[in-house]
Amino acid sequence: MPQLPQTVAASPLAPAPGWQRGYVFSSDNVRLCWREHHAPTVPCARPALLCLPGLTRNGSDFAHLAETLGTGWRIIAPDLRGRGESGWPRDSLSYVPLTYLRDLSLVLAAAAVPRFVVLGSSLGGLLALRMTTAHRSAMAGVVLNDIGPTIEPGGLMRLRANVGRGGNWLTWVHAARDLASRNAGIYPDWGLHDWLAFAKRLCRVSQQGRIVFDYDPRIAEPFRLPHGDAGADDWAAFHSLKGLPVLSLRAELSDVLSAETHLRMVQRLDTMVQVTVPRVGHAPTLAEPVAAAALRAFLEAIAQGEEQS
Repeated sequence: MPQLPQTVAASPLAPAPGWQRGYVFSSDNVRLCWREHHAPTVPCARPALLCLPGLTRNGSDFAHLAETLGTGWRIIAPDLRGRGESGWPRDSLSYVPLTYLRDLSLVLAAAAVPRFVVLGSSLGGLLALRMTTAHRSAMAGVVLNDIGPTIEPGGLMRLRANVGRGGNWLTWVHAARDLASRNAGIYPDWGLHDWLAFAKRLCRVSQQGRIVFDYDPRIAEPFRLPHGDAGADDWAAFHSLKGLPVLSLRAELSDVLSAETHLRMVQRLDTMVQVTVPRVGHAPTLAEPVAAAALRAFLEAIAQGEEQS
């Protein structure tokens, strides 16, 4: 019999106000971790900001938001199963959106989040679209980071080729330089210090003292199946956002979200705010000045609307 979900109290990472970790166990006994930043000055009635990472990423991608948004927003950044500090399931076929959505429901309940704005990067954005099925009434808005209902074939092929690909380096500098060579076209303006920071978000130190990717390589198994997500209609999910504030960020150099798809999105959801982030590919880190400014303005408008309602 599967173990019932259970919550583990958050433990401090740094003196408050700062980051904390929280844990909850799934029905298949996978420990799910979320990272949380909640400054004492955040208004209690304001929605939380639920940050969902991309396919191989984890909640550390959003750590920098504490510097720009942490005094005004409660930030919840989960590690999806198999990434970061969340556990690895026995069954690799649980690495699918339906399971991720069930996990996120447990995280929201364990973290006591009654209302939230969901910010999704890449895979996280697809999950954001589908969260309306169970959480529509609790959602105060949606931010889609370089993702839409149609994914470009070239970008999908690149992602499938890279996910699960091995990485094993002697030092952080070796890791940074290799990642730079693999991804130079995505962040053409980055220097070594940027790639070092990128490596430390994406990788960890193994028990053998080597630098390795911080995710279970088996997440590639269902992702590479030709019909691994058969039946999903992301345009229908996108239409379910009608009536919600939506911000869509597109990377100028993106091979995942095309300019044509971005135009179709705003044609079908004319209240959506569209922003193009210059000189980056898939996906913006949200630290880019254009992305950061758009996010701050969007969230401030939501906060004002929530206060008036």
